[in-house]
Order: sequence, then C-alpha cells, then structure tokens
Amino acid sequence: MSKESIRTYLYVLIAMVCWAFSFVWSKVAYESFNPISTIFFRLIISAFVLIAFLKVSKRWVPIQRKHYKVFVTLAFFEPFLYFMGESFGLKLVSSTLAAVIISTIPLITPIFGWLLYKERISPLTIGGLIISFFGVGIMIFENGFELAASLVGILLMFLAVFSTIGYAVTLKKLANVYPPVTIIACQSFIGIFMFLPLFLILDVKTLFEASISSSSVLAIVQLAIFASSIAFIFFTKAIKKLGVTKTNMFINLIPVFTAFFAWLIRGDVIDMQKIIGITIVICGLFISQIKFTKSEA
Repeated sequence: MSKESIRTYLYVLIAMVCWAFSFVWSKVAYESFNPISTIFFRLIISAFVLIAFLKVSKRWVPIQRKHYKVFVTLAFFEPFLYFMGESFGLKLVSSTLAAVIISTIPLITPIFGWLLYKERISPLTIGGLIISFFGVGIMIFENGFELAASLVGILLMFLAVFSTIGYAVTLKKLANVYPPVTIIACQSFIGIFMFLPLFLILDVKTLFEASISSSSVLAIVQLAIFASSIAFIFFTKAIKKLGVTKTNMFINLIPVFTAFFAWLIRGDVIDMQKIIGITIVICGLFISQIKFTKSEA
C-alpha cells in the first residue's frame, strides 16, 4: 500500500474518531444548551476558526459563481437537514433504534454512488458492507429489541440518513475543485444562516434563562473544532480519494469507537457481545477495501 493510501485511510479514521467523540460532547453540551443552540454556536466557532485560518495563511480560494448553488445544497444537506433529523429524531426513538437506522447509510450509499458517479460496486464491497452492518447490529441489540417506536421519529432519523448520503454525493462535485478547508468553512458559514431563524424563534429566550456551565461551553468548542471542522476536512479528503461508497463505509466504525471511548473514559463495560460485534465490523471493513488495497499496492 502506498503512503498516499495509508494517509487517506488515516484521514477517514480520524474523522470517525472525532464524530464518535461528538456523542459524548453533545451530551455534555445539552446539559446547558438546547440542540438548536448547540448546533448554531458550534457552526459559528467552526466558521470563524476556518475562515481566519484561510485568511491568515492566504489559502482562501474564491468560490466560482457556478458553484454557489452547489455550496448551498451542501450546507442544506449537512449541517442543516442532518442535525434537524438526528436531534429531534433522538427525542422520539430509542438510541438503539436510532443507531440501527444511521447504520444503514453505508448500505444505501452505493446505490447513489453508482447511479450518479458510476462508481463500481464489487461483490467484496457489498459483502463487506453487509458483514459490517451485521456486526453493528450485534453491538447495539442488547436485552431485546422493541420495534414499537414513533413513526415521526423513525422518519426523522431516515431524514438524517438520506441527508448524509446527499451530502456525500454533493461533496463529490466540489472535492476536486476546492481545498477541503475552503469547502468546510463555506459549509459552516452558510449553515449559520440556515439555523439563525430557528435559533431566534425557538432558543434565544430560553438561552438567557439557562444555567450555563463551563463544561458545556467547552463541549461546544470541542464539537466545533473537532466534529464540525477537522472531521469534515478529513472526510472530504477521503471522499476525493476513496469515493462516496468506500468512505461512507467507515461510518460503521463510529459505534465501535464510541464503545471504546465509553469504556476508556466512563468505565462502561465492553462485554463479549460487543467484542464479537467490533471484530465483525472490522472484518467487514477489511473485506470491503480489499480491491482498493490491491490496486494501490
């Protein structure tokens, strides 16, 4: 495997680690802030940091007029639609069911990658996807599984799923034209104005009445720097090299990393069921990437 291939896989792994940590940071942020406020402030910080970096380093690349609509579409899919679906969907369905729905992203993505970009879907990729998804299922099905859930909640979670796929497909159009930092800076900046009306209508009044802790503020900063900036930049780099299908495949690693961090930081127990699930997920990922690895060797 070439150094470039190793670097690409490292990028996508770092992105998944940041997003796995985001579940912990979001929980801390929600102790003082509502979901809309959390998203709004993390986007402001992310946009400010990235734009300042681009200006100081003189790396800003002017956006071509023909791409204005593409950037708006990108921000509409994510952060706007994804966070709307995930934040409010989690209030109506169990975290277990939510995780199952989100884990369908890598299974649905290849269809869109093939339809829009003619990305080839090898039998190994399909097999790896199915194996990995099965491993995620083993990890999250504990103490039985209740199918009864809010239909609205399920639809909201699937809104998050399809917005992630729409985001990856749209991102493919820009990844070869603009540097990742420029793309994510614009994405966060546009997202601010999409969430601004909701923030003013739903959250601004309660924000002044809330008891805000320093830990919650720190969590929002961490979400902005790592989850909304670094993770998306590295994810963009991976999309450019691996394509939509194989990059989104790594989303199934998020519950694996989350389980590990919960054990490391919070002392949560990783039982044999989780160990088996983690092993299957990693095997599925390896199988799905075999063809790429061979071609790059």
